[in-house]
Amino acid sequence: MKAAIYTRVSTKDKGQDTANQLQQLREFCATQGWTITHEYEDHESGGKAERAQFQLMMAEAAKGQFDLVVFWALDRFTREGALATLQHFSWLDGQGVGFRSFTEPYLDSCGIFKDAVIAILGTIAKQEQVRISERVRAGLHRAKTQGTRSGKPIGRPRVVFGRDQARQLRAQGSSWGMIARRLGVSVASVRRACQS
Repeated sequence: MKAAIYTRVSTKDKGQDTANQLQQLREFCATQGWTITHEYEDHESGGKAERAQFQLMMAEAAKGQFDLVVFWALDRFTREGALATLQHFSWLDGQGVGFRSFTEPYLDSCGIFKDAVIAILGTIAKQEQVRISERVRAGLHRAKTQGTRSGKPIGRPRVVFGRDQARQLRAQGSSWGMIARRLGVSVASVRRACQS
């Protein structure tokens, strides 16, 4: 069986690298008799799928370049949530590519629990969708009770700054831009303050 190894550390994990994951995954593949054909390594958050090596791995999976993706743990593969995880696994399955977690043997599409794992992830993903939908409905209800669709106040919020100070600086001959920079507001706000 041709295996691809996927490793990841977050950019937030200062000083960490994927060496430990790689070593254990290479040894694991060797004990299983799997030939490692590709190794993918990302150094960014797992909270999004737009990771360069992750995307490359998925593209090469579609080309049939390997039979199995092996990763150290699910949170190294993705942290996008149950729905996105299920979608990734289902997509791999549709390409004829299996998956296996080194530290979580129950996450094994090649094992006897494949259908159970997919069913459980599917149920969790469905519950996640329901919770998201409930939060959106609650937010819209709150917004409507506050008088707008978005919940934000109607109109442009007032810029709070020393309007008297703006007028005083203008009377002293300061330019519109200089006053705006000093007070941390736009030139238009300064002009309005001085005209009122």
